[in-house]
Amino acid sequence: MAGVPTRRLDIDALRALIAIEKHGGVTRAAEVLGLSQSAVSHKVRRLEENLECEILNRRPNAPMFTTPGRDLLAYARRILGIHDEAVLSLSKSTLQGRIALGMTEDTTCTDLSRILGRFRRLYPEVTVRTQVRMSLTLQELVAQGTLDAAIIQVFQHEVRPADILLSRETLHWVKSPDLTLAEGEAIPFLSFDENCFYRRWGLDLGQDEGKMFETVFECSSAAGIIAGVTSGLGVALLNQRHLRSDMEIIDKDFPKPPDLAYVVRRARKPRNPALETLVREIETEISRYGALQLAV
Repeated sequence: MAGVPTRRLDIDALRALIAIEKHGGVTRAAEVLGLSQSAVSHKVRRLEENLECEILNRRPNAPMFTTPGRDLLAYARRILGIHDEAVLSLSKSTLQGRIALGMTEDTTCTDLSRILGRFRRLYPEVTVRTQVRMSLTLQELVAQGTLDAAIIQVFQHEVRPADILLSRETLHWVKSPDLTLAEGEAIPFLSFDENCFYRRWGLDLGQDEGKMFETVFECSSAAGIIAGVTSGLGVALLNQRHLRSDMEIIDKDFPKPPDLAYVVRRARKPRNPALETLVREIETEISRYGALQLAV
């Protein structure tokens, strides 16, 4: 219709917005993108003019993105994902092979599941067989060569030079506000199974610090531990993504746990082109959008 402006979203400008969010500003985003600061600012200005709204806040102490800007970021992630998938899909890949992959329950609930789904669509001749286990079990399977690679949790100080770091998180002591811990009595402890390195660290801490832990609930599922905490059954160690508003963080009462890292760890095997392609896909997604996010 005459007189109605044609509005388009430039792909490179959307990539710039994602980089600004991830890296905390235009200057750092420009460095990562290999562009000048003025070039990135120009892309944002063009978007704002085209959409007739402010995307970045330019007032002191205001959030980086305006409300329309936050909305646009959500669309940008979806648009770029579909755009890049279409480009790869039409590249007529002939990649073939098999991958034995391990994942923890935590990582199956993140956008890694979306990445694996897209990988399957892009490379239909590659078979990915996934096992979901506890991190310590997956480490053993990788060391044995049963798995080609695993996406696991480790303590930050246990990250190896060959590991691919996906994200970092903190670990917290938590309980229900309704649970009272009596001084001098054993602390009711909610534990993952014996292959959980949280559990091993917590029980070792008890021996070192003179605290008495009594395991009153054992479950290999994070959902089960969360339910136990909120029901007031005892104290647990949970990472940041599993905290709930009806939990009380009691870090001040216990020594600080080590920080966590999510990594890709590969077995020592001959080069597997299919696995290397999958690892690159994961690295690209993480570098573009930041640390692992819970799936929505």
